[in-house]
Amino acid sequence: MPYLDPSLKKTLKKDKQLLETTKLPIITVSASYIEDLKGFHDFKEIDTTTDVVFSRAHYSMALAVAVQAWQDHIDPKKAWVVDPTNYVKAKDWSNVVFTETVGKTLARTPILKKLKDLADKFARNKLPILGSITPPLLYLTQNIKQPILSLHIVSGNILAQQGKKIFQMVTDPHVREDYLNQAEQDNITFLVFDEKTKTDFLEKAALLKKKVDPKRVIVSGPPVDPRIISASKNKKPWTKGPIKLCITTGGLGTNKNEIKKILEQLLPELRKRPSPYQLLVYAGTHQDLAEMVLKLAAQEKVAVNLIAGDDPANFHLKGKLNKLPDARKIKQELNSAKLSLIYHPQIVDANELLTHFSFPWADGFISKPSGDMAYDAVASGSFLLTLQEWGEWEHNIREIFTQSGAARRAKVDNIVTQLKSLASTQGGSAAWITQAMKSALNIDQLYTSGAKNIIKAVK
Repeated sequence: MPYLDPSLKKTLKKDKQLLETTKLPIITVSASYIEDLKGFHDFKEIDTTTDVVFSRAHYSMALAVAVQAWQDHIDPKKAWVVDPTNYVKAKDWSNVVFTETVGKTLARTPILKKLKDLADKFARNKLPILGSITPPLLYLTQNIKQPILSLHIVSGNILAQQGKKIFQMVTDPHVREDYLNQAEQDNITFLVFDEKTKTDFLEKAALLKKKVDPKRVIVSGPPVDPRIISASKNKKPWTKGPIKLCITTGGLGTNKNEIKKILEQLLPELRKRPSPYQLLVYAGTHQDLAEMVLKLAAQEKVAVNLIAGDDPANFHLKGKLNKLPDARKIKQELNSAKLSLIYHPQIVDANELLTHFSFPWADGFISKPSGDMAYDAVASGSFLLTLQEWGEWEHNIREIFTQSGAARRAKVDNIVTQLKSLASTQGGSAAWITQAMKSALNIDQLYTSGAKNIIKAVK
């Protein structure tokens, strides 16, 4: 059997056709979401299998641009997203699993996090799956004449070599050398985080003796799902009562040890009357992280409100993006619970649960300052306490949002003391939490209009 599932032979042809006929073809390399892909194309899907996930960011950013184009209903004529990871042949699937294993090992082992060169080797242009995703990528895009938006440098470089007109998103305020591999070619245009990133890009190109027309480097801002931005419209800065905190991991289960430390300190606080906090933990697609939360909660005798559900995304042709089963009931339970947990073994569903329930609800996020979660959290009008960064790009992200007034480092070993201090109004001034949320709600429009700017640039 050429693919892991016989239905994929049919979905491959349908995805290829949709990419060829859509106004905005979008390619990313982020995860396998085979079951949800089958469901969209009207084949029977299994909602309990576990996806292989490398990065929520590269999935959620690609989806963000598509949602901006779609607006309220999924419309493949306006935009379509494909990840060639879904179409890796069965004989090469071990490369996909190996890539995820390497990523999780790097992300969850503190000493390995410090080996930046190894992390970079895994993360971008030397992916172990490079040879595996190339054949399906070339097949899917062979007849596309219009510009292609690439959300991962690997797909952008491969397609630029083929002579395709590429708009390559530089997803972080950090320029890796591999972004410049094809930069001299006139058929590739780069979309960057801000003016400084553009300057850094052109400077690095000059140092590498690559001629790049500045007109092919466009400042777009980061792509954020418009549903997340809309969450900020009804959000008011915290002033009193329990602080609603969302604690999140990444696509590879990053910062698990830090999350455990924080929960060990905050869970006992939930037994106080009244409780100073309400917690929502996003475990993503990681069963081990979800089980850790359940175990710690049981030890502290704190009830857990599990937000999961069968196929909550339920994407289908012309499907309504803002409609999730039992959404009203889930929101009511989230508002009344002291501890909630989002977990789903599939990235499409986990991401929809996060989008629909965490961003409108949370006052603040405790998260790694990654290019998806930091952008999303602040765009939703929430404050951000940052966990350990994985690399230089995340240092840059933390610095940007710290300077904006919306973020600061989390004191992982003393999180309760820190939160009490940040909620304090001593001296008559507003609490830092209140001020940070105001800063987030008034963030520079560049950080909330990226998806619109990207579509405008490509068109």
